[in-house]
Amino acid sequence: MKRLILFSTLLAAGTASAGPECTKEPKAKWLDQSKFQASLKEQGYKINKFKVTSGNCYEIYGFSKEGKKVEIYYNPVDGKVVKEEIH
Repeated sequence: MKRLILFSTLLAAGTASAGPECTKEPKAKWLDQSKFQASLKEQGYKINKFKVTSGNCYEIYGFSKEGKKVEIYYNPVDGKVVKEEIH
């Protein structure tokens, strides 16, 4: 019983920290990753890490043009910000 409670607690904690769900569209409809990153760099972002999340988002870790640390989730179909954290 204790193992079940511990497993349930760990599962809930892992789910709570998961990122957003951005799209269910097929990858054929997504923006090209390289071009998308290039457009962000043109806007002044410094990208330290770019990845595709399990929620089908483009996610960046890096810095804004103002030099603030950012973590941003984008919808890969239209490039709109889904979630943004600025530190």
